[in-house]
Amino acid sequence: MVTKTTNIVIIFLLLLMSGVLKSQDLVFSQFYAAPMQLNPGLTGVTQAPRLSFIYRNQWPTLPNAFTSYAASYDQYSSLLNSGFGIRLMSDQAGNGIYVTNRITASYAYNMRVGEETFLRGGLEVAAEQKNLNWSKLVFLDQINPELGFTDEFGNAYPTNETAPGSSSQLYPDIGAGIVLYSSQFYGGFNIRHINAPDEAWLADTEFATLPVYYSVHGGAEINISNPYNNGKKPAFISPNILFAKQGNFQQLNLGALLSMWYIYGGVWYRTTFTNSDAAIFSLGFQRGLIKVGYSYDWTISGLSGNSGGAHEVSLILNFEETDRFKRKIRGKQYNDCLKIFR
Repeated sequence: MVTKTTNIVIIFLLLLMSGVLKSQDLVFSQFYAAPMQLNPGLTGVTQAPRLSFIYRNQWPTLPNAFTSYAASYDQYSSLLNSGFGIRLMSDQAGNGIYVTNRITASYAYNMRVGEETFLRGGLEVAAEQKNLNWSKLVFLDQINPELGFTDEFGNAYPTNETAPGSSSQLYPDIGAGIVLYSSQFYGGFNIRHINAPDEAWLADTEFATLPVYYSVHGGAEINISNPYNNGKKPAFISPNILFAKQGNFQQLNLGALLSMWYIYGGVWYRTTFTNSDAAIFSLGFQRGLIKVGYSYDWTISGLSGNSGGAHEVSLILNFEETDRFKRKIRGKQYNDCLKIFR
């Protein structure tokens, strides 16, 4: 007998294969832990090398729905007024049925446009590979209402569906972004897939352009430190907003992050405008070169109670906090509101 969970998986796979495979770009709930993913203009927000790792498990109560991994390296060069970075990302759907791997090189140039206002312009060039494991797909003509997916001997039923000519795609991708910031606020614009990559899988399918992704984001930094804190880590509140759109899909994140002493945490609300999607809660610890964060997406949409929300874990190693680099960059104090990204 086919179970309810199995039905959900089948529906997911059929939706995945309907027409031309299309997907939305990943937006991390902990966007502040992956600044280059948010905007290439945020490449090199630290003087010293910075390593970032992030893992996301979306809808964990559904069998292997979506898992994502990302790792990045970036740093700033004061001699060139530039930031350089590289980012690796892998996104897996349906237990490896549909896998996207991406490697991105990014660059940002920093310039002063006012007495206390700066502009960072960024560019990213990526190679993206998509893989489809056709052998793991299950179609309606492979399901026996009484026996399920296999016959009495344990053999899978054949399908009349025709596999695509290729199970792998590889294409270049280009994006750009700008960030305007001062000591009180920041705002940015990001655009991806400028070169309109072709995502068509089937040979008889017309050219399928990967929809352009763009986002607008911004925030502020409100210092709540005691002026007599004797050199302790500054405390601040950072309210922020993120709007992203790709094709017919769009989302809006509204919330704030509070950082005090070695602890930080935040609350956000995410909506797709036609649907209240999730409330996001985050908590983290930052001391020395280590910054560790966790966030949970509490689903408040129609999937509430069925999806299990989403879990994210992040780890950042900021070598700017080591004694060696503290001596090297002594006196170079930041006069901006980008602490949320460091």
